[in-house]
Amino acid sequence: MKRVFDFLFAATLLFALSPLLVLLCILVRIKLGSPIFFIQPRPGLNGHVFNLIKFRTMTDACDQMGNPLSDSQRLTSFGRWLRGVSLDELPELWNILRGEMSFVGPRPLLVRYLVRYTPEQARRHAVRPGITGWAQVNGRNAITWEERFRLDVWYVDHRSFILDLKIIAMTLGKVLRREGVSPAGADTMPEFMGDQQ
Repeated sequence: MKRVFDFLFAATLLFALSPLLVLLCILVRIKLGSPIFFIQPRPGLNGHVFNLIKFRTMTDACDQMGNPLSDSQRLTSFGRWLRGVSLDELPELWNILRGEMSFVGPRPLLVRYLVRYTPEQARRHAVRPGITGWAQVNGRNAITWEERFRLDVWYVDHRSFILDLKIIAMTLGKVLRREGVSPAGADTMPEFMGDQQ
């Protein structure tokens, strides 16, 4: 039932939001240049890797040695706005259509984190990753990694269609209020280092 809902809802939104998606493509091209999309391997269901698609929010600026500048230095005001209203996530509707993601589930993180999870934390990969999730509506990037993973695993153990609808409704409120977009004093989450933290 969840997969059918995901497919039909994603297809409907892609069609309904196509004018907005075209406009955002144009704006990203003007503001940030090419490429328009940020594509990165992420682990999904059972740790299988897929290519996550988002709108680009950072420049390719590098230092004199050719090394990329920090995230906060490459994140533009336009990119910050895109993230704040979560419009950078819209291309992930294609990931949902392909069956790589769901609307609700633990957020897909970096592939290199896979070896850093405890067995309990790794249970977050027992379901498809989502555009939004229980951790996103309970703090998003303003909570610690440990708390985020605890909430992800709680969702895995208590998931239901009714809970998904509740999370989607809560997400709309969070997006409108722009809550938890960034951790305190930073533009992006610090890297998860596992037991080394």
